[in-house]
Amino acid sequence: MTYADADARAAMSFLSNDLDRCSLKRPDTAWLKQRLEAKDAGIVLSNAHQLVLNTAGGDIDMRHTLVSALDLGALREEMIFLGQQADGSAPLFATAISKSDEEIEALDGITGIDLRTLALQRNLPDEDLSALAQARAMIHWHRTHKFCSRCGEATKLAEAGYRRDCPSCEGQHFPRTDPCVIMLITDGDRALLGRPPRLAPGIFTTLAGFMEPGETIEGAVRRETMEEAGISVGNVVLISNQPWPFPANLMLGCIGTATSSEIRMDENELEACRWCDRDEVRQMIDGNHPAGDMIPPSISIAHQLITAWLDGDISAP
Repeated sequence: MTYADADARAAMSFLSNDLDRCSLKRPDTAWLKQRLEAKDAGIVLSNAHQLVLNTAGGDIDMRHTLVSALDLGALREEMIFLGQQADGSAPLFATAISKSDEEIEALDGITGIDLRTLALQRNLPDEDLSALAQARAMIHWHRTHKFCSRCGEATKLAEAGYRRDCPSCEGQHFPRTDPCVIMLITDGDRALLGRPPRLAPGIFTTLAGFMEPGETIEGAVRRETMEEAGISVGNVVLISNQPWPFPANLMLGCIGTATSSEIRMDENELEACRWCDRDEVRQMIDGNHPAGDMIPPSISIAHQLITAWLDGDISAP
């Protein structure tokens, strides 16, 4: 499996963002105003916890009109330009509103739902889910970076939302994406799977962790595997990658070869970790594991790494 593999891309979420981000147009405030006020413009809204979706027509729609967005408390000066179609149609913006979950629930024609649930339900087109991944990551960054990290002054949105400027010290702040390695470590016909406490009961997955400054992808895979499971890793190959907007990660999917086999689990990171042979992994996927254990759902890169290894589509280097 590679990043371009059609079956893998179809199964994973957030890979189909086809918006033209028009990065060269972001400083043009007159152009942005015209795009925001276009008849076919759409606004993605979110509060602190959920996306705020339009259900007035009976179907779920991520787009609000500018009028309805303003009525729900959106601010023009905090509109983030996500992009538009290649032909210049359907410009899409995003912003946060301050309404609580309870206030949203009480509104007619409006519903609140988190992006992970939307992705699992697959009741929106893949292109919309991918645009929502961009929107969620950007909105989260703006919500958490309202003040300058250099002097503490309130910042202002700039460059169509891809920068925040400090009017006091003239500091410029840019959205962040945090790279994470997610790795299937194998030992012959066995795969190393673990259970972080945050997962739903019974789910076993690949190990994962944040990359650190000055670190290669391969180095991060080896370090994180040693820290979490006490397993040393030799060769590592990057297989695929996936935006993961929880809140703003880029998952770097790898497969690596173990050079040791004795697990020394870090109980602060994992509540279980074990070598699983192909028969056991197949039971997890087929739903007949004796203990009811499972692997993550198909929207995630972890699922694709595990199933591709099981089916022989990828192998350790």
